[in-house]
Amino acid sequence: MREADGKARAALRARLESRRAELEADVLTRVRGIADPSEVADPIYAESLRRSVAAALQFGLDSIGGAEGHEPPIPVELLAQARLAARVGVGLDAVLRRYFAGYTLLGRYMIEESDREPLLGGAEMQHLLRDQATTFDRLTAAVAEEHGREAAERCTSAEQRRAERVERLLAGEDVETSELAYDLSAHHLGILAAGPGAVDAIRAVAADLDRRPLVVCRPEGPVWAWLGGRRALAPEELEPRLPPEVLVVVGEPGEGPAGWRLSHRQATAALPIARLGRERFVRYRDVALLASVLQDDLLCTSLQQMYLAPLADRGDGGVLLETLRAYFAAGRNVSSAASALGVNRNTVAGRIRMTEERLGRPVGAAAAELETALRLDCREQDGSPIYPGALP
Repeated sequence: MREADGKARAALRARLESRRAELEADVLTRVRGIADPSEVADPIYAESLRRSVAAALQFGLDSIGGAEGHEPPIPVELLAQARLAARVGVGLDAVLRRYFAGYTLLGRYMIEESDREPLLGGAEMQHLLRDQATTFDRLTAAVAEEHGREAAERCTSAEQRRAERVERLLAGEDVETSELAYDLSAHHLGILAAGPGAVDAIRAVAADLDRRPLVVCRPEGPVWAWLGGRRALAPEELEPRLPPEVLVVVGEPGEGPAGWRLSHRQATAALPIARLGRERFVRYRDVALLASVLQDDLLCTSLQQMYLAPLADRGDGGVLLETLRAYFAAGRNVSSAASALGVNRNTVAGRIRMTEERLGRPVGAAAAELETALRLDCREQDGSPIYPGALP
């Protein structure tokens, strides 16, 4: 910057300083017109806004008469005001519109003073306006960052409080529920969901089915959700409305606070089954027995040792296990199992006899135990997991 330009800018700033009260009043009027601070419940907010207008105006004036290459620091009052705005619920759009209004008015005053008694030539004035635009961009970027950080922390804090309240309700504590915006006396369907867009998917399904959603995002594990309404909701109504990338486990319909808790417990019990299987939608009713068995370590271990180990410990164990899975999937029909496996009926019948020899009892006599053991076994023929990590 040439020395003459520096003096001209300093003179322009001095003229603007002489009109500071007028300029500040105009900016305050515009700011209040964008969003009335009196509508914010926090009484501190209006006074803080007035102080921030004064600080922002001082920042703008300092940037006019500053030395070349020197940019005044962002006033701490403006960063504090951005955080306060986020806390009291004033959106970033309103905050930035106010800054833009102040920036526009300051520019208008600059041009008025320059036209009244020219201090800067046309090129010098354009240079000053470009510098002001750069300073304004730096200011609004800092304000937006502070507002966003506070809003994110506030959202996280609110979600944490929400999750804690729900956990206490699940534990049977007497908790105020008005903040949840969810009717616990209604009919409920408990849901656990995971995958990209799980929360959005649950909310979309709730809207489609005219249900009130209660969604709780937790730091680890699947999303907890409930769909509430005036009538019971059949779980199968959800499945066709869910995107394929979202994995969902549902309990059974329940009514009132007790049904709300029970449906969630059922979904939680079915969660390990979703981890074992390939299906993207798991309903508790379809896996209730399996879910109960899975919670009994003694029974799980005993079923594996009594029914799977005698078959899997030999070289042809994988083939026998595969045949048994096909046999039970076909409703214990040998011909249908053979068709599914691509072999003839006698081959399947021979494998069943071999299985019975190794177990020391007929397959039919141990069908329930054997089928449960097979469903709990999450290995392919080559020993790899069927579907690892289905849900976190």
